[in-house]
Amino acid sequence: MLIVLGCSSPPKKLDSSISGPQLIVNPGCIRLGVVKLMGTKIAFVELKPTNIVFEGSGFKPKDSVFITLTGTNQTKIVVAEAPIQPDGTFKAEVSKLTKITEILRADAGFEINEKYEEFIIITQPPIPKGIYIAKVTCMSSNLTAETKLTVKGPSIFNGLMDWLGKKKGKIRDRRGK
Repeated sequence: MLIVLGCSSPPKKLDSSISGPQLIVNPGCIRLGVVKLMGTKIAFVELKPTNIVFEGSGFKPKDSVFITLTGTNQTKIVVAEAPIQPDGTFKAEVSKLTKITEILRADAGFEINEKYEEFIIITQPPIPKGIYIAKVTCMSSNLTAETKLTVKGPSIFNGLMDWLGKKKGKIRDRRGK
């Protein structure tokens, strides 16, 4: 019997009974496998990327917000930004480049041989595993809200997919070289 502990949980929803600022993130847990986080096609398998989406409500319209993650070892990174809608809500998705450079702490590269090929260059470990506090901050007002985001290391399957990604040239590991 194989037991797999993952990051699955039902998607969070904004609570309409709360009038003040609130923040949620979906999914509430991410894994640090490169292929799992970024998504890619390896051989005959195409994996969808992990879309990290922050949503909030209770903010002042015509303002903008940015979201920071603060976690272990004094890790602090800005991961998303968004305008606030007229109804006081926002939706901010973590971009592909932010996942590469801030969460994975890697670089992006490409080459054009017979066709355009993107790859990820691993130069250092990703952000540490742990529970991070996601904080939304308004640009023009002092309104804030917080939620938690759990960051886990790669699963065994994620490790296998990253190994295949390296073999196929989609991931280039340059640590210690």
